Amino acid sequence: MKTAEIRRRYLQFFADRGHTVVPSASLVSPDPSLLFTVAGMVPFIPYLNGTVPAPYPRAVDSQKCIRTLDIEEVGRTPRHGTFFQMLGNWSFGDYFKRDAITWAWELLTSREEDGGLGFDPKDLWVTVFLDDDEAESIWRDEVGLPADRIQRLGYADNYWMTGQPGPAGPDSEIFFDRGPAYGADGGPATGDDRYVEIWNLVFMQYAITNIRSKEDFDVVGELPNKNVDTGMGLERVAFIKQGVENIYETDQIRPVIDKASELAGKAYGAVHEDDVRMRVVSDHVRSAMMLMLDGVTPSNEGRGYVLRRLLRRSVRAMRLLGVDGPTFGELFPVSRDAMADAYPELLPEFGRIQRLANAEEESFLRTLVGGENLLDTAIARTRAAGASEVAGDTAFLLHDTYGFPIDLTLEVAEEAGLTVDRGAFDRLMQEQRSRAKADAKSRKTALADLSVYSDFRAKGETTFLGYTDLVTDSRVLGLIRGGVAVDRIALGDIAEVILAETTLYAEAGGQDADQGEIVGPGYRLEVLDVQRPVAGLISHKVQVAHGEVAVGDPAETVVDPVYRRGATQAHSATHLIHAALRQVLGPDAHQAGSYNKAGYMRLDFSWSAPLSPETRSEVEDVANSRVNEDLEVVTRVLPIDEARAAGAMALFGEKYGDVVRMVDIGGPWSRELCGGIHVAHSSEIGLINVVGESSVGATSRRIESLVGPEAFKQFATERALVTELGANLRVPPAQIVSRVQDLAASLKAAEKRIAEFERQALATRVPALAAQARTVGGVTAVLEQVGDLAASDDLRNLVTDVRDRLGAAPAVVALAAAVNARPVVIVATNAAARDGGAKAGALAKRAATALGGGGGGRDDVAQGGGTDVAAIGDALDAVAQGLAS
Repeated sequence: MKTAEIRRRYLQFFADRGHTVVPSASLVSPDPSLLFTVAGMVPFIPYLNGTVPAPYPRAVDSQKCIRTLDIEEVGRTPRHGTFFQMLGNWSFGDYFKRDAITWAWELLTSREEDGGLGFDPKDLWVTVFLDDDEAESIWRDEVGLPADRIQRLGYADNYWMTGQPGPAGPDSEIFFDRGPAYGADGGPATGDDRYVEIWNLVFMQYAITNIRSKEDFDVVGELPNKNVDTGMGLERVAFIKQGVENIYETDQIRPVIDKASELAGKAYGAVHEDDVRMRVVSDHVRSAMMLMLDGVTPSNEGRGYVLRRLLRRSVRAMRLLGVDGPTFGELFPVSRDAMADAYPELLPEFGRIQRLANAEEESFLRTLVGGENLLDTAIARTRAAGASEVAGDTAFLLHDTYGFPIDLTLEVAEEAGLTVDRGAFDRLMQEQRSRAKADAKSRKTALADLSVYSDFRAKGETTFLGYTDLVTDSRVLGLIRGGVAVDRIALGDIAEVILAETTLYAEAGGQDADQGEIVGPGYRLEVLDVQRPVAGLISHKVQVAHGEVAVGDPAETVVDPVYRRGATQAHSATHLIHAALRQVLGPDAHQAGSYNKAGYMRLDFSWSAPLSPETRSEVEDVANSRVNEDLEVVTRVLPIDEARAAGAMALFGEKYGDVVRMVDIGGPWSRELCGGIHVAHSSEIGLINVVGESSVGATSRRIESLVGPEAFKQFATERALVTELGANLRVPPAQIVSRVQDLAASLKAAEKRIAEFERQALATRVPALAAQARTVGGVTAVLEQVGDLAASDDLRNLVTDVRDRLGAAPAVVALAAAVNARPVVIVATNAAARDGGAKAGALAKRAATALGGGGGGRDDVAQGGGTDVAAIGDALDAVAQGLAS
């Protein structure tokens, strides 16, 4: 049975039983404590913990997930995958254990021809929590599962909680027995790979607090509304139903293995380590492709770093399979074809995905060459020191800074007859992981603070009236100060205000929050920020400027009209720049993030090369021509499927509901899903002045513009500058460029003449310096300070000229000067001196130590420097001592 068919049957089964079919959320998690959607429950957390009322009593979905904690296990076990799909059915205070258990059993064991999955009941085992008599009774008495195939396990295995105060409860897990060929008998309690968990049913029935460990916490009581959270691993069920050995050999993943095998010229199934590498490639290529589909781009931090790691591990695995050149151009299309039936949105976005993958692969292949050069140097140093082990901090530097994988370091070192201090490397890696975990824990703790909004959100959504009005009457529903709900706030307090209605725009979709105030009888609040802490709720961060306010008081929200006008101009300009980029560069130039406020906008977009001045001007011209056309800006609220069918662009990583707001500027030319505030006609934008275009990563660019009055001010400033330049140069504005070019050419010629004069002047000093030669430690030495020089190259030329004048007898020259107010010493030796043991690098290092800096270099010429000009005499004395010793 194909993976897509398993998914279809699951969704249909629960849809037939009154469940709302919910589309998969993005892999980019809305939870600030998570980089990714790591489990099927993540999108439903606000409903499960009661922060936001559930919009439906029961739901079913197939959720895309990414987990990287077990990334080292990928390819080595039959079930660990980075990207996976979790099938789930959910009850929010509706049905509970009996229906959840009996439906799961019905779907699993019903015949395929009747729409079920066709599992043989004798192959299934179940675990329940050790105190959950109710669940065991349902499995035994209603489902009819033999008691000897129901096992009770403890908190570690069959109890669910988030680790934070809130909902918790027992769970029941369903396992498939792969048979005696895969391990010992004894059921899931053995922990053996013979028993594969395929379904987990979580029963959230308790509220807990004071969590000391997974097994030690206080139960507050039963939840008023009990929830069901279930998950069935799609890949796990697929590999069982398809009769293969692991998830990597299923129909959505195996084609990439076959392509990797073909490219490497190695048969899959012949050598275990090669098989592991092919499975890593198949998993990581698919995972990276799905992350890029949801808008993640490679970078050195956060989600982008995880994506970069997946791509680089794929390159590394192919390299270890013997393929040194690029392979993504052949691997990614295979993964696309395998996944397109389930995710048809891959097809229109694949060009962008392939371009990102190719750019990252090319970059990493260059990195590998550079890393090998660094490693070769480290190996040479290790050998020169008579050691047999490359330092662990060197291996960690290669891994962490240069992206050079540890197993390649091990391989190259082994080929050189050396080992690597793996213990030191592992300690440094563990320290890095500990720092990352501490950071993740701090983010998770921050999430717990959202519970303060639960009671306010339960009263309903905040009504936003700002699309049409700047002022509205409302009332104070709640006040939060220091993270705690309070009854009133007074003069000078900084707090959050929850209102029933507001006209103040909360920061979202790249648009900054409105400026304004909230006023009422006897009080005035300055608005500092406006945010949506949980879905449907708007919170106003304020400072009390006058009086005091209490819960229940009337309130009037007042938007600053000047700021609002500037913000709408900037947001609409962002849409025009995005559409202009796509018109000029093509559809691959897709928005990857934006920010706009009154007078300013920036937009990040997928592109790997800098824009030429001509291209940048063309984008600006296209956008401004649309401003001049006075295009009507039309907003419509409609079902998301209709919007997508009309060609509306959705931003990667944004969460959209079933009903969306679509903004057209010039019809389909600029058509995006957007909740922001816009002008009514494009002419109201006024002017767009592109002031910057830069890189924000190997595959992303950023374009910045001033908008409206701010754009005009910038042009006015530049006009005044041009006028002043023209007056100073005594030429009309049209001739300024040619006049500046003439002046630059004249200046360059003058600098060249000056340099020649200075070189000749220095050459005249050579005889006098050579005459200062004296014998030190058996060599002829010139150790002198020569004053101030413009460049260290001048000093180097002087040193080598003096050395050459001293002839073939052993000679050392060390001259010191102040170059740009910093001390520099350059040492040169001739062949006879070097044969006698005088090394310029060692002598320069001694001099630099005296100067409070560092130095070194080759045996014939070397340089040192520091910070203390007054110590130049000491530095030359140090050279003399080095010669004498």
